[in-house]
Amino acid sequence: MISVLLADDQALVRSGLRMLVDAADDMHVVGEAANGVDAVAMVRTRKVDVVLMDIRMPMMDGTEATRLIHDMDVDTKVLVLTTFDLDEYVFAALRNGASGFMLKDALPEDLLGAIRTVAGGGAIVAPTSTRRLLDHIASRLPDGRTPCQDRLDALTEREREVLLEVANGANNTEIGQRLFMAEGTVKTHIGRLLSKLDARDRVGLVLIAHECGLLNR
Repeated sequence: MISVLLADDQALVRSGLRMLVDAADDMHVVGEAANGVDAVAMVRTRKVDVVLMDIRMPMMDGTEATRLIHDMDVDTKVLVLTTFDLDEYVFAALRNGASGFMLKDALPEDLLGAIRTVAGGGAIVAPTSTRRLLDHIASRLPDGRTPCQDRLDALTEREREVLLEVANGANNTEIGQRLFMAEGTVKTHIGRLLSKLDARDRVGLVLIAHECGLLNR
């Protein structure tokens, strides 16, 4: 069973999420927090596989709570739930260790699927809304050469192509089809990208690609 902690300052939202999660056969809610302080405390005292983390909460926001949870010696993943207008906060949460984010208007089955993916060590970067949001973030990043661009210089042309597909939200199967590669070869390239760019997961690759303006070239 996947243990889920709900962190949101709106009781009605938590109630709806609890009904959705508890109705699934493979997961259950182990706690509710109305602010980041309580969320961090609950992760310290109970087994939590995934935190569904709101961003704007009293006492401590979801960005800081994500950072503290990420720095703990626990195997807890954070999945941010947000609305489209919280782009800067979401970007900070991803940089602080969140494994991805979903919009609050996501379909129930998509949210449950995202929880399973994150609990299994994956990252959520695929939804179309994610691409729009990251594009919005990228437009606010400074121009010019950055340290991450120096790291991009170490990539082969093929690795750059794979990185671009990842940044566009493609999964391994889609990347293989678009670049005419076997799925196993795609996985190999992604493994090399993670190593060369010092990224912890696909979310990290997406952020690096946007920071370096790869999608604008």
